[in-house]
Amino acid sequence: MAKILIAEDDKALNDGIVLSLGEHELLQAYTLAEAQSLWDSSVDLVILDINLPDGSGLDFCRQIRRTSSVPIVFLTANDMEIDIVTGLESGADDYITKPFSLMVLRARIHAALRRQTAGNNMYEKDGFVFDFDKMIFLADGQAVELSKTEQRLLKVLTTNAGITLSREMLMDKIWRDEKDFVDDNALSVTVNRLRSKLPGIPVRTVYGIGYIWGK
Repeated sequence: MAKILIAEDDKALNDGIVLSLGEHELLQAYTLAEAQSLWDSSVDLVILDINLPDGSGLDFCRQIRRTSSVPIVFLTANDMEIDIVTGLESGADDYITKPFSLMVLRARIHAALRRQTAGNNMYEKDGFVFDFDKMIFLADGQAVELSKTEQRLLKVLTTNAGITLSREMLMDKIWRDEKDFVDDNALSVTVNRLRSKLPGIPVRTVYGIGYIWGK
């Protein structure tokens, strides 16, 4: 289940997208301001109209790209060639023009999510090799055994390298529907276990906020 932000001012269309992607966690915004307030680094994909009542989706796309590589799919009536080029050059991963089929939209959203997952399943740097598909974790050539929770935390951190992740976002990503039943201290414990098992990993504590992967 992915967390998807939908920024579309046409309420009927926005609701139709929600019905089409109902198995995911969906955040609905009808204005640029609402989209900006709902956006955070826990979002897995953004569906974005360009012509919003209070501003341009292009500007929001550029804003997101300053801190995140999350997939962004434009959904817009702007169908001129220059519009499509501008949208893609602003950082979007896909550009769908209206009118469109909800079935096609669903297929393209799932394809974007698959590409994002596939691209983040391997990490190799500074003597560390993490293969999340094969669940192989090496530190200076030595195999390290990690629990499922530790693997999930490690993947979220490495996928969002250089971005400060809040404790709330990490709890949501790692424990999902179970986070209400998990002790607040569980995240700190899991981070400390990773640091113990993988000495030298670049996980820094950002006091009062959360953690960041990066020196």
